[in-house]
Amino acid sequence: MIKGRSGALGSVLRFAASVMIVSGGLLITDAGATVAWQEPISALLASRQQAELGRALEHPPARVIRRKPLPGDAIGKIVMPSIDRSYVVVEGAKTKDLRKGPGHYADTPLPGERGTVGIAGHRTTHGAPFRHIDSLKPRQRVILEMPDGTYVYRVETTKIVDPSQVSVKRKVGYDRLILSACHPLYSAAQRIVVFARFVRREPARVGRRR
Repeated sequence: MIKGRSGALGSVLRFAASVMIVSGGLLITDAGATVAWQEPISALLASRQQAELGRALEHPPARVIRRKPLPGDAIGKIVMPSIDRSYVVVEGAKTKDLRKGPGHYADTPLPGERGTVGIAGHRTTHGAPFRHIDSLKPRQRVILEMPDGTYVYRVETTKIVDPSQVSVKRKVGYDRLILSACHPLYSAAQRIVVFARFVRREPARVGRRR
């Protein structure tokens, strides 16, 4: 009887050890993926969200067409040809909004309106849409495809600023776009901000008027 109990206890301990080893391996793999690319679980969720938003953008609601979106609405697409990235942009830049993809700062104009358009995005989680915005160079295009038109910008410069430096969103003497994300990678100590100047409007490429 004692040997039987000892054997059973040994089996339980071996099983527990195996679970811990496998769990540890998964955690190491997850950490490695995050360092090398992005956090995989939130990336999968963000990918699903982006697919849903893309479908919603095919037939945007009237409020989006009228430029009165609600937080979380798909409002357009951001395309960065030089780094081969494109994402659906949502209205709002709060935590819950940025889990879906790049988010438009609600206190800034929408593309096509006068002033400085602001868009924020993650660099290591939730699809990491802005992970490589530090690779954007002057004169490279950033394109915002909206239901009412396509707005083309060209990068001017990139700056590293403190999180409290909201002056990056101020109006200047011309229409422009800023892309904002945490900096450096895996830290929220600073912000990387890409400044791009509006150059032209083209016909709409996304959405369909009802």
